[in-house]
Amino acid sequence: MLHLILDSALLQGFLLGGSLIVAIGAQNAFVLTQSLRAQHEWKVATVCALSDILLIAVGIAGVSVLVSQYPMLTQWIAGFGVVFLFVYGALSFRRMFFPQRMGTTTAAPMSAKKTIAIALGLTFLNPHVYLDTMLLIASIANARFPDTVWLFALGAMMASLVWFYGLTAFAKLLVPLFQRPLTWRILDGMIGCVMWLIAYSLLALLR
Repeated sequence: MLHLILDSALLQGFLLGGSLIVAIGAQNAFVLTQSLRAQHEWKVATVCALSDILLIAVGIAGVSVLVSQYPMLTQWIAGFGVVFLFVYGALSFRRMFFPQRMGTTTAAPMSAKKTIAIALGLTFLNPHVYLDTMLLIASIANARFPDTVWLFALGAMMASLVWFYGLTAFAKLLVPLFQRPLTWRILDGMIGCVMWLIAYSLLALLR
């Protein structure tokens, strides 16, 4: 019975989706930051989760074949992603070195529209998102569970929902730690490094 549960398409999809999404990246860093600042954090979590669900569904539906046939699409996405991540990282370093320039020890509040736009940019301008959610999940689903691919996809979608909403809720517990300006400066520096490292890794796709 346990073997059947562990080998089920739903659980396998959940485990794969969870393992792919937990990695530290630009998207997760933004979700964490907005949660700590209490700035449209649930909207950000919803946008990121729904974006993953959309990409997984599109990949399972067969668009992953299109992406694999036209590799230039990946290069275009990578190019935009490098610029986007570099600028966002630069802004993080600016907050680290010049916190008073932002008016407070935390970043100046952003409008909901701007926050959602950044969340969408960090999601859809990252080629690795397409490789993970569309190509990898879709290919494994079709290879291992050809008769229950959508059940596998549902498991991966559930992993996204659990992760983003869980990360947002857990971040609330860290709020007391971030009452100190130094903590924010350290976090901004770490986020800047993550953004630039990811941007550097994307440059490999442009060669």
